[in-house]
Amino acid sequence: MTWASIDGYRATGRRATLVCMVVTEEPRAGTALDRLAPGLAVVAAATAVAFAAARLVPAVSALTLAVVLGVLAGPRLPASTAAGLRWATKKFLRLGVVLLGLQLGLGQVLGLGAGTVLAVVGTVVVAFFGTLLMGRALGVSPGLGLMVATGFSICGASAIAAMDSVTDHDKRDVATAVTLVTLYGSAAIGLVPLLGGLLGLRPEQLGAWAGVSVHEVAQVVAAASPAGAAAVGVAVVVKLTRVVLLAPMVAGVSVVQRRHAASTGSRPPIVPLFVVGFLATMVLRTTGVVPPAALQVGSVLTTLLFAAALFGLGSQVRLGALLRTGRRGLVLGALSTVLVAAVGLAALALAGTV
Repeated sequence: MTWASIDGYRATGRRATLVCMVVTEEPRAGTALDRLAPGLAVVAAATAVAFAAARLVPAVSALTLAVVLGVLAGPRLPASTAAGLRWATKKFLRLGVVLLGLQLGLGQVLGLGAGTVLAVVGTVVVAFFGTLLMGRALGVSPGLGLMVATGFSICGASAIAAMDSVTDHDKRDVATAVTLVTLYGSAAIGLVPLLGGLLGLRPEQLGAWAGVSVHEVAQVVAAASPAGAAAVGVAVVVKLTRVVLLAPMVAGVSVVQRRHAASTGSRPPIVPLFVVGFLATMVLRTTGVVPPAALQVGSVLTTLLFAAALFGLGSQVRLGALLRTGRRGLVLGALSTVLVAAVGLAALALAGTV
């Protein structure tokens, strides 16, 4: 579109003289792909690096490495990457949650027995609300309290990222919570087998305790591995049963957010669409129609999507501010870790699992 502007105008009697006319051409907006491409290229490169590093250090998940890379690289990235980073964070995260449902069928959950399932549910509920209360007592920000409660009670970085998608908290809280999950989950890798041995737990019992109390899936596997394959098998199923509770937890927080936003006229959906997708893929897995090869591909793709999204989240964080505000978060993470471990062990004991 062409625009014309008159810079000056002079009138003398009947005559009028046009002093200056400037004709300009409106700049064309770039395509959506042009705007997103720089950020998406950075996300792809960072995700590849996170995956390669995770293979070298299996005890540290690619998700953790991705958010660390994002925090370190964020201040150095050009402004042209911002649009692609935002897009990847939002879209990849939600698609990752949908695919996460393929990792667990209802038959695996029911195979644990009613007592163990109730122990898992009770542990998640007590750990979530207990951490929220401790966060308030310590004076941490509501966002950090919610993210720590979600990640420590359910499934680490992926749960934190999923909860962030239905809330509007400071991204520094998200990065801090992921950092705390990494720190205390890594400590649990050594402590759970040690304490399990002191308590005289059998391999399957130690696996159940690791699954109900350790934060990340990779950390759960590492913590149960010293007790053998039987412990790892139980640990993974118990852990993924915790993952199932991500859907109702996120939906519940979304309802609360909806009520708080009622006065603004722009309320989030009662149940986010990606949560519905998560439940649908879990039902699909339960039917048994998905071949094992597709499940394996889905598992890798889920981790790729989460890693890409968490890199985007990390890139919005500034490390100096994170370090200045992290002391109370460290205390909250320690208390939440003790809470989920103690409640998990007690709940499994009441269920007769240990």
